[in-house]
Amino acid sequence: MPWLTPLSWIFQTLAVFFLVGGYSAARSYRGGYLAWLRKRMVRLARPIAALAAVWVPVTVGLVLAGVPAATVHTIVFLVISPLWFLGVYAVLTALTPAAMWLVRRFGAWAAAFPVAVVAAADLVRFGLHGPSWVGWVNLPAGWLVPYLLGIAWAQGWLAQGSLRGRRVPALMLAGGAAATAALIAWAAYPASMVGVNGAHISNLNPPTLAAVTFGIAQCGLALLLRDRLARLMRRPLAWGAIAMVNLSAMTLFLWHQTAFVTVSSVGLLVGRVPGLLSAPTSGLWVAERLAWLPAFAIMLSGLWLAFRRVERG
Repeated sequence: MPWLTPLSWIFQTLAVFFLVGGYSAARSYRGGYLAWLRKRMVRLARPIAALAAVWVPVTVGLVLAGVPAATVHTIVFLVISPLWFLGVYAVLTALTPAAMWLVRRFGAWAAAFPVAVVAAADLVRFGLHGPSWVGWVNLPAGWLVPYLLGIAWAQGWLAQGSLRGRRVPALMLAGGAAATAALIAWAAYPASMVGVNGAHISNLNPPTLAAVTFGIAQCGLALLLRDRLARLMRRPLAWGAIAMVNLSAMTLFLWHQTAFVTVSSVGLLVGRVPGLLSAPTSGLWVAERLAWLPAFAIMLSGLWLAFRRVERG
């Protein structure tokens, strides 16, 4: 359903996550590298260990019960798919001191180096018809771009609060959007910012130059909205809601696919339930899928209650 493509421009927010990750890392790092890194890695590792403690025996049980290998592969792939995201984030976190040096040396322009790497990799695999594995260099390089922009923000290179301070984020938004539109129109990149079954290129697996330029535009928009969001967060109710969710952010992130798989598996006992196990071929399917969101939310809430204490240590 190509008409749903614009939704991917709203819900694919990976660049903003890495922007904030770079900002947070740069603000918190004050030397003592190993102790600092250990503290940040433990926050990631605790909920991952809980996920593994549940799914390793479940997977063994599925195999012993004679569940077809293709089914087991699909289920396990869905459950562990969020981990690639955390793997990249862990690598970039470990590189924070070097990234901070690069930004001190070149300012926000430090992000141009990984952009060049992504462009070169795409040229090799798309323009010169080179091996597809070259694209995997884009996995760290592509997300290093917003991570470096986050560090530049923390170091004052993307200062807010004045017309001059808003100029760079505005240029990021306009330039990133224009570059993305040009890549889609003239270089045959997909318009969707998430992978779509059957498409010859996925903008996310691994990230393409279009995903990177789109991310730069997202980061520019986020920085332009930052002051308004900060004012909103001064309201106790809004701040309390965000703070509460943030305490369990990793738990919600890691277990949301388990909630999806569990609800879908129960639905499989009934049959091809509309909107859940039926093919997405029409607008009616969208309405049917939206009707299942409360069931997903209830299941995820139960998983959150069971595992939230693991994340908080």
